[in-house]
Amino acid sequence: MTTSLPPGFADWLRLREPADAAARSAELADAVRDRMPAGRPLVVHDLGSGTGSMARWLAPRLPGPQRWVLHERDRDLLALARSARLTAADGAEVTVTTLDSDITRLTAADLAGAHLVTASALLDMLTAEEVERMAAACAGHPTLFALTVSGRAEFTPPHPLDAELTAAFNAHQRRTVDGRALLGPDAVDAAVAAFSRHGVEVVVRPTPWRLGPEQAELAAEWLTGWVAAAVEELPHLSGPAGTYQKWRLAEAAAGRLDVVLHHADLLAG
Repeated sequence: MTTSLPPGFADWLRLREPADAAARSAELADAVRDRMPAGRPLVVHDLGSGTGSMARWLAPRLPGPQRWVLHERDRDLLALARSARLTAADGAEVTVTTLDSDITRLTAADLAGAHLVTASALLDMLTAEEVERMAAACAGHPTLFALTVSGRAEFTPPHPLDAELTAAFNAHQRRTVDGRALLGPDAVDAAVAAFSRHGVEVVVRPTPWRLGPEQAELAAEWLTGWVAAAVEELPHLSGPAGTYQKWRLAEAAAGRLDVVLHHADLLAG
């Protein structure tokens, strides 16, 4: 999978990082901590690491020295990830290595020596075949995949267009790009089934973003992209969606918009 990231994508990752951190499952992080071997440095491979937000969230929750291997195709994001300064829960040293890696072609050999595999906001951008390959590669390791979209968005106040735009956005998430049929909101079920075929049990927990007046900037940025994707999928919605977006952005600016955007975390192995 090659990357063609839009301008400002790193800024988007920075903007969403606090909401990601608040949403990820602390319960599954605790379960990961309890499964890690004691008495030796932990080796963690993070897939599609972006700027390293998963490492910044999880490393301080795990004790002992750690070595994080961050897999990412975009060089600018890798440079930002390399600059991370991390410390373990008990103050032990955490080192970061970055790897230019096509995770859609991941193999078990790529994860040799790993005690844990992680990823965040990744699975919904993969195909069924890629998730199957990833499950096969990860099957020998505890694996924590965070923040996969589930296709549900709840708005307060509601609007008659909410359901139609949500359906259009979900269809856009399932679009075919360069011959790759993306899973979008079907990714969690696909991942559970893929791991199950390898005899690996999976625990799933809901991890919604909850965006209120304090997250108005993030809500506005997310909403703009969400509406644009829906209109790209169904161009006939362009007129009413424009009116909808203007009203929603005004509500956000006035502190009157609340959004619950549903995701799921899963822990396999």
